[in-house]
Amino acid sequence: MKYGPLIWGGLRRKRFRTAFTLLSILIAFVLYGYLSAIDTAFSLGVAVRGDDRMVIRHKFSMFTMLLPESHGPRIAQIPGVKDVAHGTFFAGVYQDSRNLFPSLPVDPESYLRVASEFVLPEEQKRAWLANRVGAVAGRALVDKYGWKIGDRIPLRSPIWRKADGSGAWEFELVGIYDGAYDGADTNQFLFRYDYFDEARATGKGLVGWYLVRIHKPAEAAQVGQRIDAEFANSFWETKTSPEKAFVRGVANQIGNIGVILGGILAAVFFTMLLVTANTMMQSVRERVAELAVLKTVGFTNGLVLRLVLAESVALAALGGGVGLALAWWAIRQYNPITGLIPSFFFPPRDVLIGVGYIAALGLTAGLLPAVQAMRLRVVDAMRRV
Repeated sequence: MKYGPLIWGGLRRKRFRTAFTLLSILIAFVLYGYLSAIDTAFSLGVAVRGDDRMVIRHKFSMFTMLLPESHGPRIAQIPGVKDVAHGTFFAGVYQDSRNLFPSLPVDPESYLRVASEFVLPEEQKRAWLANRVGAVAGRALVDKYGWKIGDRIPLRSPIWRKADGSGAWEFELVGIYDGAYDGADTNQFLFRYDYFDEARATGKGLVGWYLVRIHKPAEAAQVGQRIDAEFANSFWETKTSPEKAFVRGVANQIGNIGVILGGILAAVFFTMLLVTANTMMQSVRERVAELAVLKTVGFTNGLVLRLVLAESVALAALGGGVGLALAWWAIRQYNPITGLIPSFFFPPRDVLIGVGYIAALGLTAGLLPAVQAMRLRVVDAMRRV
């Protein structure tokens, strides 16, 4: 770049001030990355959910009122339904009460068909079908606890006890599944429903919810109405909703996380705007004589304006770019998610939005100092020196 040395020289003029401003911007964008990941986590990966899936639960409560397993074949016969699977909230705890993760008894074949984002090698799938106490776990969960295939995994459930009165369950890890795309939930622990149903003391023949895949997403409302009408006026009435709407509803029970995080980000970026603008204003005031010399040797007002703006954008780009990269790397290296929240990643869409924030910060913070530099008259500048 022709004027690169001038821009770089301006940034190096007050090195400590520039360094602290860069550090402030860097921290702001690291915070932005983590808040974006947290928003995705509390949204339970809504954005990556399929449009062709629906969730069926009991009309009055998902966790305290269950549905009969016999609903499955009836749901499969309803026009518009392509495939059906079910899951049940197990609330398994591994070793310590803090180690709570999504653990579900499922039918292996139907669940893997409907939840097609779970990629399990064929030989591991066969091993799961051949082993009644077998279980599969997501890659993130396996990495977190250092499990390997063949390990015996003991879980305790505060909800489900065995017929012998014990709350201790033990499974053999026979498979590890990966996500088909970034954001797929790889924190689940899945085991066989037939073993669970036979061994539990109460609730035999009941499941927590159904996950169905439909033929045409555009007909989701009509399919949902047909399903609910099938079980209307019975003890097992249902409430059917698109998976995205269902997951968003669960997330909203915690609170409107998007609004909360948006408010935090707005405060952070407003502060960064003031810090960066103040840095640029001081820089312009300290370089009045230099700017006058540039105009004297032929630099136009427009060129001076662009140079100051470029310096401000370079300052924001350096700090913000490193901050985004550091946030992306740290989020991929360390997943703090525990419990029932499945997804923790920095969405590519938010990375691009972050780049836009960098450009907006640099241009907005540098605009007033750049205009002042452009309007600076050589005679007035010399009087100040």
